[in-house]
Amino acid sequence: MYTGGKAVDSKEGGGGGSGKQGSWGGLNSLIRRKQVDSAHVKSGGQQLAKELTIPHLVAIGVGSTIGAGVYILVGTVAREHSGPALAISFLIAGIAAALSAFCYAELASRCPSAGSAYHYTYICIGEGVAWLVGWALILEYTIGGSAVARGISPNLALLFGGEDSLPAFIARQYIPALDMVVDPCAAILVFIVTGLLCVGIKESTVAQGIVTIANVCAMIFVIVAGTYLGFKTGWAGYELPTGYFPFGVNGMLAGSATVFFAYIGFDTVASAAEEVKNPQRDLPLGIGAALSICCALYMLVSIVIVGLVPYHAMDPDTPISTAFASHGMQWAAYVITAGAVTALCSTLMGSILPQPRILMAMARDGLLPSFFSDINKRTQVPVKSTIATGIGAAVLAFFMDVSQLAGMVSVGTLLAFTMVAICVLILRYVPPDEVPLPSSLQESIDSVSSWQGRNSHEISEEDPKAHVGSSKESTKPLLDKVDILVELSLIEKQLPFVNYTISEDNRRKIAGWTIMFTCVGVLLLTYSASDLGLPSFLRYTLCGAGGILLLLGLVVLTFIDQDEARHNFGHTGGFICPFVPLLPIVCILINVYLLINLGADTWARVTIWLLVGVVIYVFYGRTHSSLEDAIYVPAAHADEIFRSSENYVS
Repeated sequence: MYTGGKAVDSKEGGGGGSGKQGSWGGLNSLIRRKQVDSAHVKSGGQQLAKELTIPHLVAIGVGSTIGAGVYILVGTVAREHSGPALAISFLIAGIAAALSAFCYAELASRCPSAGSAYHYTYICIGEGVAWLVGWALILEYTIGGSAVARGISPNLALLFGGEDSLPAFIARQYIPALDMVVDPCAAILVFIVTGLLCVGIKESTVAQGIVTIANVCAMIFVIVAGTYLGFKTGWAGYELPTGYFPFGVNGMLAGSATVFFAYIGFDTVASAAEEVKNPQRDLPLGIGAALSICCALYMLVSIVIVGLVPYHAMDPDTPISTAFASHGMQWAAYVITAGAVTALCSTLMGSILPQPRILMAMARDGLLPSFFSDINKRTQVPVKSTIATGIGAAVLAFFMDVSQLAGMVSVGTLLAFTMVAICVLILRYVPPDEVPLPSSLQESIDSVSSWQGRNSHEISEEDPKAHVGSSKESTKPLLDKVDILVELSLIEKQLPFVNYTISEDNRRKIAGWTIMFTCVGVLLLTYSASDLGLPSFLRYTLCGAGGILLLLGLVVLTFIDQDEARHNFGHTGGFICPFVPLLPIVCILINVYLLINLGADTWARVTIWLLVGVVIYVFYGRTHSSLEDAIYVPAAHADEIFRSSENYVS
């Protein structure tokens, strides 16, 4: 990086934004940031096939989001939380998920490379946090895929007549020596999906689209047939003395927090960003369309089922089948079970699809062995990463009942949602103003650096006041123009804030610290609001402090200018997230609140996994990172350095 006319490599302080970092030693690796994709920066080697369009993305998003859980969730949430207001709970949860979708849409269109939240975090925040996000996503997709696969065989058995209807070689078997129930069907299905994903992204997406259409058709059947029965019988579920909100507004909101996890899956679309033909246009539309379709289907199914059967009489295990059976349509259970099986199959494909691309992205960056970054020349798919993912998920699905670990899936998703929202704030207010270049460009960097030094020296001789690096300039106050009318009386004293002009360096400092304190405020507020075991005084103190930090952060970021460099950051011409900073801050608040409320057991397991990741990063990723010998230069000079060099960064 340039400091005083010379370039400094990442070992000496190339962490990212200001160009004034000192020697951080080993900690510097935690804050070094990689460059967003550009004409000069390619992922290297064989590229992924650009085959996907909007219909493919919608198939991936809907198929990954709508799982079999919705066929059970409506009964549980209606009985315990929402009552007849279940559809409103789904609507509020859908709006909350849309906040994250807006953030994903902007980042995916600006940075359309494999890796999803890991990729964005590495560009905007730093290597250390990006590693944790990527490591958490690996856990999420591995356990998520295994859990989904374990759920298919019981539903298949029901579809064919009962628990003992499956052939012995694929039916669940209890092994006394191991004291566990193995599930051959789950492992076989994982291998089938893995093989399909190795064939090619377009072929696997078409297959997922067909399965997703079958699932959507089952849900449309529930909506149409249920509406007919509802008008025929008079919608008994809505004619209750308890009213529309039997558990109050608080119960309805609690239901929203529960059904929010039914929307997890649309982020899978972002993981395939590198394989989209027109990412600036198609990614935002694909994410938005997938989420809208899921929300509409969830709400319509909820409206129908809650109207057919009073909420307190719903079967918590099979609410939809029982609702139709109570009106004489027992055969509908087969359609609903078929829908559940297709939903699980499409979700299984959506769970296994992103992980090889995250492994590939981390291997490209040197944080994992290069084995995972190999791309098959014929299929243009990361076959080795896909096979490794499939083997891991199949082994887990065969031997372990991972249902108790299902909460760990939510940690990866919510952590990714939180980091993506923070990345939007950073991109808008303090985008990286330095880029890492390989040490092979040292000669070109020195050449441009010396030219810049000579040019600066000539300017200083002509007009000393115009020299940017002068001591007088560096001692400017935080506010360039401060007009304080001291001669007025106390009543008439004015501070013309509209005339304050903050220097660019100070604006970035203020924005950076404000974003950090806003995140601290969110953490204090959500923790104190969730932990009822805290003493009242401490709880209210933390809640008040967090609320003040949050509100002050929102106010400061609202009135401070966003960085002009945001217009040219990454790939331009794509989706722009609206209502910044309000929307990302609310998104952070919601996701952190859900994270804190996942439970101590879940966090204990996740902490062990993250500690394992820290050990791997310290002993391998940190020293093998592609940024280990990188040289950081101002982003404004990067193109000039590339033009002056005959080397091409690949």
